[in-house]
Amino acid sequence: MIAGRHPWGSNQGAVAFRKMSYTVLMIGVLINFFSYAIEPEHGLFSLVMSFAFVASVGLGALFWVAIEYLTSAVWSVAMRRVFEFLAGVIPFLIILALPLLFNLHEIFIWTHKSYIKHNSGMLIKLPYLNAISFTIRTIVILAVWVLFYELMTRNSLLQDTTHEEDLTKRNIKLSAAFMPIFGVTLTLFAIDWLMSLSPSWYSTIFGVYYFAGASLAAMAMGTLMVVTLNENGLFPVKLSRDHYYNLGGLIFAFSNFWAYIAFSQFMLIWYGNLPEETAWIIPRMNGSWAAISVILVFFHFLVPFVGLITRSAKMKPRRLISISICILLAHALDIYWLVMPAYSEKRAPFSLAELSFLLISFGFVFAVFAQKSKRNSLIPVGDPKLKKSLEFQI
Repeated sequence: MIAGRHPWGSNQGAVAFRKMSYTVLMIGVLINFFSYAIEPEHGLFSLVMSFAFVASVGLGALFWVAIEYLTSAVWSVAMRRVFEFLAGVIPFLIILALPLLFNLHEIFIWTHKSYIKHNSGMLIKLPYLNAISFTIRTIVILAVWVLFYELMTRNSLLQDTTHEEDLTKRNIKLSAAFMPIFGVTLTLFAIDWLMSLSPSWYSTIFGVYYFAGASLAAMAMGTLMVVTLNENGLFPVKLSRDHYYNLGGLIFAFSNFWAYIAFSQFMLIWYGNLPEETAWIIPRMNGSWAAISVILVFFHFLVPFVGLITRSAKMKPRRLISISICILLAHALDIYWLVMPAYSEKRAPFSLAELSFLLISFGFVFAVFAQKSKRNSLIPVGDPKLKKSLEFQI
């Protein structure tokens, strides 16, 4: 039997989770303010990392929602609402973007006239890399993401009361339109906010690299939420080990995909041996950054690979939870590895700013999830495929 419309909104565990989420977020914000007061540039770079992390989880979650509609998947229907709630961070990304847009000069070296003057190769990039076009692109990209999120989730939530199958068909059409736009906007976002931190460097697969991390992080976050709720009796329906297996299989597949893209990018830079490309990778292969690179490969790829390689491992709830946490922390380290060498090239900085990055990133996602789940059902009770989803067997 399917539980009511608000299966855990007033639950003691849900209340505690909301309080914890808001507390973590507020502590992160206060630490960031303190860090900004001491060293403004460091505080802003921390906020860039939070922006990139939260955007990756939110957009990655919306990607998985669209994939379900496009493939007419049945097994994941019971869990789709969790990913819709995770995508709920998208309308709030502007909160993270605004303070950054007003401080572009402190973050991006391409806004400095002296840098452009001494780097003639930057002249050809000026029509693209300038504060006005950068700001316009960011606002347009965020607006497009919000539009698709609102349309798709509105139909899904409306279906809870109407049970109309036509709403599923509308979302299939929306998902088809979203996919190419998703690819373009995600790539532009990654180029603008991450790759342009080193404006003389470029990579033709950087957008794919960010996508690989975003889709994996969103799947890990969704798996963490679903399995934790299900194992503690807080999910409105009982999911089986077959559902777990598919979640574990996707994490395993996309951790391999991330490793493949990461190696491909490194190999092409190493093989090409071009100064404008090696200038980006060399700092990350020396000093404390080299240790970060090794740790990143270990926890972002090797641990998930070994931990989920067997069929039985993909069905173990504790294994899925631990691997999901490992991947999320590794993804945060990946964002740190992409961003912070532009701030401190010689050594990897660890301070209150980095702590605020973690607290704001996870607190932001958890707080939005807690708020969304307070007002809406954790499962799409009106989806015509829900019954088949609950009966799913491999």
